[in-house]
Amino acid sequence: MYAERRSRLPGAVVWTNTPSGPGAGRVLPDGCMDLLWHEGTLLVAGPDTRAHLTGGAPTRWAGVRFRPGTAPAYLGVPAHVLRDQRVPLADLWPTARARQLTARVNAGDDLATALEDAALSLAAEGAPPDPLAARIVAALAGGRPVAATATELDLSARQLHRRSLAAFGYGPKTLARVLRLRRALSLARAGTPFAETATRAGFADQAHLSREVRELAGLPLGELLAG
Repeated sequence: MYAERRSRLPGAVVWTNTPSGPGAGRVLPDGCMDLLWHEGTLLVAGPDTRAHLTGGAPTRWAGVRFRPGTAPAYLGVPAHVLRDQRVPLADLWPTARARQLTARVNAGDDLATALEDAALSLAAEGAPPDPLAARIVAALAGGRPVAATATELDLSARQLHRRSLAAFGYGPKTLARVLRLRRALSLARAGTPFAETATRAGFADQAHLSREVRELAGLPLGELLAG
């Protein structure tokens, strides 16, 4: 069973998941990074460019999904280093620091709250996120072209690409595709017809929407929604 709630950390989400039975799960790209707990270990989920498939025995997971562009500053690791990966926190930090934070989470009375507390401490102790990250997301999520986004933020195309790699794990064109996919899925899940979904989300047509869903999510749109 999956459940989530808004975090006390602005823009973040706290979630827990205990699958009801064996089988593959599918985590779709969303431009975010997560601090994960699984079987007493802390991991970091980097930004995905394709659907991440999970499987194996049904075991409990918990996580804090950070607002896009913020986790690299909190964790001290550029996002592109973790692209399409799930990495133990102990591989990214000095061993003593990773063990200390893991012990704090494992000692908490409520796992999700303890993980959220850890995320809050990371945000308080870490460097501030790139101040342009939120504006990049807002522009691209609104359908603004990459070139226009760079101009609006007074950046060159190369500067925008470099800052996007560090904050989101991939360049602005990939981020725009991921955000457009999220817009489309939100519309389709609300019952919007696929052709209208394609138009409103910014795709050229329904065929373009279908191709992007297959490439980024790994399934046809109808099958993805049914699952």
